[in-house]
Amino acid sequence: MAYERRSRPSGPRKKFFHRRKYCKFCSDSTIKIDYKRPDILHDYITERGKIMPRRITGSCSKHQRELTQAIKRARSIALLPFVVTEGR
Repeated sequence: MAYERRSRPSGPRKKFFHRRKYCKFCSDSTIKIDYKRPDILHDYITERGKIMPRRITGSCSKHQRELTQAIKRARSIALLPFVVTEGR
């Protein structure tokens, strides 16, 4: 049996505008990465407790390394959770 090849509708494709991501810490030097500030670190972990990658957060490599170190330190002294448990 031969398969029919579906053709795409002809015409212009939609172009998506991707906003350029920027490092929040490079642009605003008043914000410091510190393991004692979980309110800032919560923006860089998922709802399951994983650290978000650079391509999603938009931070530069220097600050992403500092964020990772601060999140791991905050986890070890119980300011941030390692994992989020589901309520039963």
